[in-house]
Amino acid sequence: MNHDAQDLPGALPLEKASPSLIVEALKAVAGHPPGVRASFAKGHCVRGRYEPSAEAGSVTRSKSLTRPAQVLGRFSVGGGNPHVADTNGLVLRGFSVRLSNEASSNFLFENAPVHFARTLDQMLAFLRARIPGPDGKPDAERVKAFSEANPETLNQARFVAARALPASFALTTYWGVHSFPATSETGATRFIKFKIVPAGGNATFSEAEIPGLGADFLRDDLEARIQAGNVRFDVIAILDRPGDDCSDVTKRWSDEDERPGVVLGRITIDALEPNGTCDASVFDPAGLAEGIGHPPDEIFAARSPAYRISLSKRS
Repeated sequence: MNHDAQDLPGALPLEKASPSLIVEALKAVAGHPPGVRASFAKGHCVRGRYEPSAEAGSVTRSKSLTRPAQVLGRFSVGGGNPHVADTNGLVLRGFSVRLSNEASSNFLFENAPVHFARTLDQMLAFLRARIPGPDGKPDAERVKAFSEANPETLNQARFVAARALPASFALTTYWGVHSFPATSETGATRFIKFKIVPAGGNATFSEAEIPGLGADFLRDDLEARIQAGNVRFDVIAILDRPGDDCSDVTKRWSDEDERPGVVLGRITIDALEPNGTCDASVFDPAGLAEGIGHPPDEIFAARSPAYRISLSKRS
C-alpha cells in the first residue's frame, strides 16, 4: 500500500503550515465546537490594576510595565472544548493580560514554561496526529509514533502531568513561553522570559480530593478570592545569559528556576467581568508597547494572525 509522506507516523506535513491550518487543526482536535476560541475555549474575564516596581525600568522602558495600568484579563482552561472539566489536570491553565494606560500591551501566560512544538510545521503535525477518528478518539499508535519521532513535543505535557491539579487560578504560577527582547530605560537590550507568581503561593489538590470537586470549581474559587481581595500576582522578568536559546520554545533555559528574577510590578484582580468583554476581541500578542519586542521564534509570529482567524470564525 502506498502512503503520502505526510500520512506516515511521525512525519511532518508536506504542505507548509500556516496560521489558518493551525486554527483548523485545533478546531478539529476539539470536535469543531461552534462559536468558541480554537484554544483555551473555557475562560473567565476579569478586571484589575497593575502597579510597577521601582526596578522595572532597569529591564524595560515599556510604558505598560513601568507605569500604573488598568488590567483586562482572562483566566482559562486549555483546549478547544468549552465544557472541559476543571478537574482535568492534563490540560493547561492560562492567564491572558492586557495592560492599558497611555500605551497598551498584551501578554499570554500559561502554567507550563514551554510550548508543545518548536516550529509551525511540527505544531500542525502534532495536532493532526490527535484529530479524533470515527470512534471519537485519536489513533493511539499514530500519536505514539509521532511523539517518538518528535520527543521535544512531550516536554510540555510531561511538565503538566508531573504536577498535582491546580486548586485555584489565583494560586498558580504562569509563564510566558517565549523569549522577549527588552530594552531598558538606559537603552540596553537583553532577552527576558516572563513569570507570573501568585502572592499567596501555589496550591494544588491531591488525587483523593478531586472526586469531591465540581466541574466548574475554578470559577467559584476565583469569585470568592476576588471578593476577599486575594488575587495578586508578581510579574517577574527572568534574565538571559550568554548561550541561552531564544528561538526554541520547547526548551527551558538552563537553571531557569534558580536564576534571580527582577520583579517588574504587581497585578491585582478586583472584579469579574462579563465574558463578552473579553470575547469581543483577542489578546493580540503582537500588541506590545515599545520597550518589549517580538520574540524571534516562528510560533510567536503565527499567534497574532491565528488569533484573528479564530476570532473571525467565532464571530
